[in-house]
Amino acid sequence: MSELLISTDSRRLPAWLTATVGVSTTVGIWWLLAETVFASVGRRPDGSGGAIPTPLEVVQQLWLDGFEFYARNAGVTLLEASLGFAYGNLLALAFAAIALIVPKLENLTTQIAVITYCIPIVAIGPIVRLVVGAPGSGEPAGAAIVLAALSVFFTTMVGALTGVKQTDRRMLDVVSAFGGGAWQRLVKVQLLSALPSIFAAFKIAAPAAFLGAILGEYVGGPDLGFGPAMVNAQQSLEIARVWGVALVSGLIAGAGYALFGFMGKVLTPWAKVSAR
Repeated sequence: MSELLISTDSRRLPAWLTATVGVSTTVGIWWLLAETVFASVGRRPDGSGGAIPTPLEVVQQLWLDGFEFYARNAGVTLLEASLGFAYGNLLALAFAAIALIVPKLENLTTQIAVITYCIPIVAIGPIVRLVVGAPGSGEPAGAAIVLAALSVFFTTMVGALTGVKQTDRRMLDVVSAFGGGAWQRLVKVQLLSALPSIFAAFKIAAPAAFLGAILGEYVGGPDLGFGPAMVNAQQSLEIARVWGVALVSGLIAGAGYALFGFMGKVLTPWAKVSAR
């Protein structure tokens, strides 16, 4: 059996090679469709400005826009996403703690989380804008922060509750035997047990917060950020710039996912051992 596992592992492709093949295939399909099926879609009379530019056109636009353009706009959106990520996760963990300390409130807190998940953030964006108001020049949009927080609340709360409920019952009995109450069980045992699930939730919440911030910028009214940059590019028919902003947004969101995945592996090494 061990020889079979070793031979199976030896036949696996390295992670970097798998990623390279996946990215190359995606770019190749994109380029092929842009040059064939969608070659004439949305083109101007002079032949420019197609709805789906080629990867080369997007790269050229990235070079023309320069690092400063993306850094200036990314700084605002990242700030909004980070604030929303922090507020939403803190609130989610607080609700999860309440549900665990007071079990009678678990249904209520879970229903609140489900409601936040079911509400389409695009629909409530204008309402949030009216409540929090418009931002000042160069300031982060309050609506973007709120929508980013709503985007992560459900994921983190469910992840925390799931992780806590997977705690070994014998460990809880030991704490109870030494006179520990619900708070001691939560802090000394259940929280440590739930950390792998919490970091797994953070991995999903990081890209969600960034997307929520961008959607909030569409209605929040800031003058900087990826949301306004996309709107301005669409209005001026700079299609390659729209794709460039979307591509950079995806890279940033993916970096957030990878960051919390790495943090989870470093800070919760026992999760990998238990999985074996």
